[in-house]
Amino acid sequence: MTAWSKRCICFLAFIGCAFAQAPPAPTDRSITLNVVVTNKSGKPVAGLQQQDFTLLDNNHPQKIVSFAEMKGNNPNSGPPAKAILLVDEVNTEFSRVAYARQQVVKFLQRDNGVLSQPVSLGFLSDVSVKFTNFSQDGNALVGDLNANQAGLRVIGRNDGVYGAGDRLTMSIRALEQLTAAAAQQPGRKLVIWVSPGWPILTGPRIELSSQDQRKLFGEIVTLSNTLRNADITMYSVDPLGTADAVRGQTVYYEEFLKGVKKPQQVQYGNIALQVLAVQSGGRVFNSENDISAEIAAAMADASNYYVLTFAGLPADGPDQYHSIEIKLGQSGLKAHTRTGYYAQP
Repeated sequence: MTAWSKRCICFLAFIGCAFAQAPPAPTDRSITLNVVVTNKSGKPVAGLQQQDFTLLDNNHPQKIVSFAEMKGNNPNSGPPAKAILLVDEVNTEFSRVAYARQQVVKFLQRDNGVLSQPVSLGFLSDVSVKFTNFSQDGNALVGDLNANQAGLRVIGRNDGVYGAGDRLTMSIRALEQLTAAAAQQPGRKLVIWVSPGWPILTGPRIELSSQDQRKLFGEIVTLSNTLRNADITMYSVDPLGTADAVRGQTVYYEEFLKGVKKPQQVQYGNIALQVLAVQSGGRVFNSENDISAEIAAAMADASNYYVLTFAGLPADGPDQYHSIEIKLGQSGLKAHTRTGYYAQP
C-alpha cells in the first residue's frame, strides 16, 4: 500500500468521525439560486426579467416562485454580498504564496482601497485557519494581511512537509470551519480560495471499497447541502498562473463536474476544490499571472445577479441527486448557478 493510499484511508476515517453526527438535510423543498448572467466577454448582464429565464430540475421545467435582481450598490437589494478571500498556505509552495499575497494586496488597493463589497481575509496554514473581520477598507485589510506573515513551507505537488492526505484533511476541515462561520452571516457569500487546489487531482487514482465509497458519498452530500444552506458560492484562483498552464490538472477537474448520483460512482476528484467551485455556481481561474484581475472578476459576480426560488421535486429516496439548468431567452448569454442539489423524500 502506498503512502498516498494510507493517507486517503486516514482521510476516510476522518470523514466517518466528522459526519457521523451530521444533521439531516432540511425537508423544505424550496430551493434558492443565485444566478450570474454574463455576456460573451464575461461581464455580468443587468436588466433581465423573469420571463427571460427557464429553470429545469432533472430536465423538467419548473415554475419560478420568486424572482429578484440584486445590485451590489443598491441598498434596496438587501445586504451586499460578502466575500471571503482565502490565501492557501498549505497547498501552495512558499514562493507562490508570497506572489499570491502580493496580488491580494494589489487587489485590495484598487480604487484607493475602497472595496465594492465587505471582504474578510482568510489564512490557511498548517497550524490553523484564521479570518479577519469583514471590511470595505482595503488598506486596513492590507494591514491585517501584513500582520499575518506566512510561515516557510516547501511543499511539492505530491508530497512535501505534509503528505497529500494530511493536506487534504486540513483543507476539508478549513472548508467546514469556513462554512460554519459563513452560515452565521446573512446574505450571499463568495469564497475566493487562492490555491492550486488540494491534492486530489495529482495523486494516483485509488480503488475504493464499497464502505469507503459510501463514506465519501456522504461527504459529498454534506458539502453540497452545507454550501447551499450557507448561501456560499466558491471560486478557485490558481496562484501558479502560467507556470501551471502546461499541466493537465488545470482541466482534469472537468472529468468530475457531473453530479454524483450514487456511492458506486464516487472518486476523490468529486470533492476537488475546482469541482466544488463550479458546482456551487462559481468559476475556476487558472493559467493567468494577473491573480489580482482574477480576484476582481470573481468579485464582479456580486455586482449584479438574480435570485430565483423554485420548489424542488420530491425524491424517491434519501439523497437523490437532481441536476439544475438555467436556459436564457436571449442568445449570447450564459447563466452561472448551482448545478444540482440532493433531494429528500
